[in-house]
Amino acid sequence: MGTKKNGLLALLGLGAIAWWKYKNSSDEDKQAVKDTVNNAKDNFNKWGTDLKSKASDLSSQVQDKVNQAKTSVEDSVNQN
Repeated sequence: MGTKKNGLLALLGLGAIAWWKYKNSSDEDKQAVKDTVNNAKDNFNKWGTDLKSKASDLSSQVQDKVNQAKTSVEDSVNQN
């Protein structure tokens, strides 16, 4: 239990230091931080969209294979 408490306190301390450093930085440095955050957000959104499209493609491929197998089985049953 003490490890969690110490970890949370350390994280809170790092957050406070980062906030203080950001508030006391120049406008150029603040803009660089904003650009980095926005770039990371855009990359994360792009990654999520790519993952979603790949999952959709995989789902349609699986559905096509199932339909092919179903048709093949139905054809073989109808021939007998």
